[in-house]
Amino acid sequence: MTLADRSFARRRLLTTAAALGGAALLGGTAHAAETPGQGPQKGSKDPQKHWPDRFPLPNGFQPEGIAIGSAPFAYFGSLANGDIYRASLATGRGSVISKGPGAGHPSVGLKIDRHGRLFVSGGSGGDLRTVDVRTGKIEKTYAVGGTFVNDVILTPGAAWFTDSFAPRLYRLALDRHGKPGAVSTVPLGGDWQQGADFTANGIERTPDGSALLVVNAFADGGTLMRVDPRTGAATAVDLGAARIPNGDGLLLLGRTLYVVQQQQNAIDVFRLNSAGTKGTVITRITDPRFRIPTTAAAWGDRLYLPNARFDVEPTPDTEYDAVAVRQV
Repeated sequence: MTLADRSFARRRLLTTAAALGGAALLGGTAHAAETPGQGPQKGSKDPQKHWPDRFPLPNGFQPEGIAIGSAPFAYFGSLANGDIYRASLATGRGSVISKGPGAGHPSVGLKIDRHGRLFVSGGSGGDLRTVDVRTGKIEKTYAVGGTFVNDVILTPGAAWFTDSFAPRLYRLALDRHGKPGAVSTVPLGGDWQQGADFTANGIERTPDGSALLVVNAFADGGTLMRVDPRTGAATAVDLGAARIPNGDGLLLLGRTLYVVQQQQNAIDVFRLNSAGTKGTVITRITDPRFRIPTTAAAWGDRLYLPNARFDVEPTPDTEYDAVAVRQV
């Protein structure tokens, strides 16, 4: 079984006990998001009220990552061949704007900067890529020898990438104009515990920007680690009794952290302190339209998520979609 097979198999086969355990910890705060098929409630002045809150992605696309920049367009990466698909949030219509490297070179985590440059985690392809979304051209591929390059976050001086099968981060340096430079490896230490299988996943910044936050699906039944970007030293974030065994994409808005718990078809929401050393449970967002969502991006008062459908065997005809729910 390849590393890619292992990673996707693990996502599909995480135990029911782990999923139910996470749900039980947050069970008292569970609630449905928007009513399926409806936008914001009647009377809302939200300019998005006529925008679709669900739209299709190409059959067989196998979406995982999503990125939204300064314009109302969502970018999705394909696990099948690395293609990049762009959809209008106003209409739900879209098209492939960048052809990927092909089978074995997926596009997993995505982030877009203000220059129209997309930063792409290459998964089992063991690389990082940058893509010009205006032309669709892959600008550069950085072969890092990673076992599974999973997710990415942008900071003022670097793009940071996680590796799900190795205790390390990849740092792609950015100059003051946002131009990428060299890649370096930052080993993870301190409280970091590396499991025998899929471990690191989503990545974000702390609210004060002083450190990084990384999902560790192995340590203590699934937790969040605060990582010093200078040394790689990790410290477990105090989330109280909450656990994130299925934690995937992270999204920080102010001090509100959204953690997509993909196998649980839920988003767990925490309020962080400024330094990101402690988080308090706010609520859990659930929706009957969730079909193993993986990552989230924001526009207006909505969160947009691709449904990865890791519970089914993908085929060229498998249907995929993206859904929107209200922020809390």
